[in-house]
Amino acid sequence: MSADVARVKLRNIFISVVIAIVLSAVKETVRAAKPVMVHYMPWFQSPFSLGANNWGYHWEMGSNFNPNTINPTNGEREISSWYYPLESPYDSLDPAVLEYHVLLMKLSGIDGVIVDWYGQDNYYDYGINNQRTLALFNYIKMAGLKFSLCYEDSTITAEISGGSMNGVSVTAANAIAHAQQTLLYAQTNFFNDPAFLRLNNAPVFLNFGPQYFTASSSWASIFSVLNASNQPAFFTEDNRLAAGQGAFDWPPMALSGGGTLTSNQLQTYLINFEQTAKSQSWPDYISSAFPRFHDIYAQAGVGSSYGYLDDASGNTFTSTLTRAMTNSSAIVQLVTWNDYGEGTIIEPTVAGTEPTTEYGFTDLGIVQNLRRQYLDSTFPYHTNNLVLALRLYHLREQYTNSAPVNAELNRVFTNIISGNLLTANVQLTGIESGQPVIYNLSSNSNQLQFFIGGYLASGAQVQVSTNLTNWQIVQTFNAGTNLPVFSTDTTQPVCRFFKVQL
Repeated sequence: MSADVARVKLRNIFISVVIAIVLSAVKETVRAAKPVMVHYMPWFQSPFSLGANNWGYHWEMGSNFNPNTINPTNGEREISSWYYPLESPYDSLDPAVLEYHVLLMKLSGIDGVIVDWYGQDNYYDYGINNQRTLALFNYIKMAGLKFSLCYEDSTITAEISGGSMNGVSVTAANAIAHAQQTLLYAQTNFFNDPAFLRLNNAPVFLNFGPQYFTASSSWASIFSVLNASNQPAFFTEDNRLAAGQGAFDWPPMALSGGGTLTSNQLQTYLINFEQTAKSQSWPDYISSAFPRFHDIYAQAGVGSSYGYLDDASGNTFTSTLTRAMTNSSAIVQLVTWNDYGEGTIIEPTVAGTEPTTEYGFTDLGIVQNLRRQYLDSTFPYHTNNLVLALRLYHLREQYTNSAPVNAELNRVFTNIISGNLLTANVQLTGIESGQPVIYNLSSNSNQLQFFIGGYLASGAQVQVSTNLTNWQIVQTFNAGTNLPVFSTDTTQPVCRFFKVQL
């Protein structure tokens, strides 16, 4: 039975080629000098890696939430968050999820990620998180994005108090030496990569604190083992250390006293942070933007709430991001991509525990609009483009075991990253409809050529006709992972039509 059919008259070849050139002309725009990075949590585990009915701490968080309990009304799992991921609760090791995330970032105008990093030790879930960080790093590079780390030196406190485990033994006496090994690992596996974010040619390295190494001299000792080219541009939270380049701000929930953080409190904090950077002549600082703060710690029974920051119909994110993009900061940090426990998520979500938590692509749309307004007036993407990433994700889930379809989805990924969104849409539509499609039509040196894509799990046939009634098979492409390319001579004077079918 005939599938998505393309009939090509030779007299229309020139027009078709022009159209094909136009469709492939949308390319990635030049990024602005001020990078927009998003803080990313790599710590989610699901049955994807743990086996049936097993979920990691960050979806369960204590004993008050059970992701195996499914709401019969909306089909959502019970997770430890007010918010629910559009792609459903996921595993941070799942390639389909990582691909989906980096595509959304690319289309949103986000330049890269700052991963919340606990080091490489096989201690608690630190090694598991590092494994997921490395997996994310690979997809970041494929998407042409940048990468950085925010190190949690609270791990040192935990490892000292927890004692020896899995060959890891940290004491106060060897803490700096242990941290030096952690930084050497970061240098080998991250800093030396061209995709790692650099500022003034120094790798950008954040610390969430400091919480254990509070003295600047400790960090100077830790960094002393690194190569001269890898002495980091070091940023700590709120206040700069002498060994650092500057600091970054964060949602100031402590000011709320566990209640609601007011707009005045937030604005005063942001103003004071910037004034401190100026008055103390910090070389640089990182300015953070955030959509809201609504943690679930109290409901999960794991601690008291840090307080609440209202979304204010998108005004909180718009105002903090506008400030970050227009002030003198060196880097913009979006807080966060996916901290579901604290509710600072900008990745797409649907309605969660509360009806008002359905944000969809709203936050990413704000990033797109403000990037276009303040950083890059030619930025081409809009919220309707973001659904391409979701469509690709669903098809990855549907065709997990089909090598030919996944090979075509790999080509879709490449087209999205390259800015060829119209072609990617044609490919996705073909797979969704279970039909082959034709794209990248061209004519050169008396040769007509086009690619065959879409649904290719059963192979495809190219047929030709001179009268649209009688069709003849001219080439058969068996199911496979290579891109089917059809080419034919166009010097014959007879008008011919072509179609592709399964």
